[in-house]
Amino acid sequence: MGSSYSVSSNNRIFAFSSDMKPALVVEDGAEVVFETMDCFSNQIRTAEDRLENLNWAEVNPATGPVFVKGAKPGDALVVEILDIEVANQGVMVAGKELGPLGEKFDGFHTKIVKIKDGCAMFNDLELPIDPMIGVIGVAPKDGTINCGTPGPHGGNLDTKYIKKGAKVLLPVFVEGGLLALGDLHALMGDGEICGTGIEVAGKVTARVFVKKGMELRNPMVISGGSLFTLASGKTLDEAMKSAVNDMAEFVLRYANINLEELTMLFSIVGHTEISQVVDPLVTARFRIPLDILEKLRIPKDLF
Repeated sequence: MGSSYSVSSNNRIFAFSSDMKPALVVEDGAEVVFETMDCFSNQIRTAEDRLENLNWAEVNPATGPVFVKGAKPGDALVVEILDIEVANQGVMVAGKELGPLGEKFDGFHTKIVKIKDGCAMFNDLELPIDPMIGVIGVAPKDGTINCGTPGPHGGNLDTKYIKKGAKVLLPVFVEGGLLALGDLHALMGDGEICGTGIEVAGKVTARVFVKKGMELRNPMVISGGSLFTLASGKTLDEAMKSAVNDMAEFVLRYANINLEELTMLFSIVGHTEISQVVDPLVTARFRIPLDILEKLRIPKDLF
């Protein structure tokens, strides 16, 4: 068992880059508690707080970055989500140019959602919460990518399976990886149709591992008995094609199966799914049940 650390939301970034200074340095296998703000940096506290009045330079903060000793380019950084705690209220926004229905709005509408006894109180509906992490990523190889944009480094993946019990595998592009995360949602559906889930502050407890030599092109997630490949692009078609190709490359690397039969297998046991359609790039995922991968004799230590 590794050592335990914590990093407060005072240590936050609004963009991922290779020249970030680490807020924390930990060893491989360490447990880290991340304190996070909501995606609006806690600027919206009441329904009267207007989106138009936000400081947009402080949107989508991610807590970190954390330097993980031993992580080198060409490795994978595994982030095991041990727990997610959320605050007792969250915020949602709908409005102009936000999501597929955004063209129907002239302005913006803010809603405060109370959270009590494991449920979100949405008008007369009591909806069981299912907390997840919207932004999780590492430093990209080059340039600067704002926390609202997803990509090979991770970022704003808005994937509902990144939750307690999941493992997130991120490609390492710079020494130490420089992990940061935030943008918690108490609840979010696939697509994130209005542009937000129930945006909420909270705490994430995670354990970080280095997988030496496990070179990835894009993030992967192990959650709920399945392996997901995640990819982002300008269109869903582009993102979906990348996610399927990443899964094919992964399986062909480790399993004794040819491309022809793997393609057929994907068609009967694989699932193409949407993560989000509202960020600067959209994110799709491809899912294969772990028991299928185990029957293909892919080494269990990869999971």
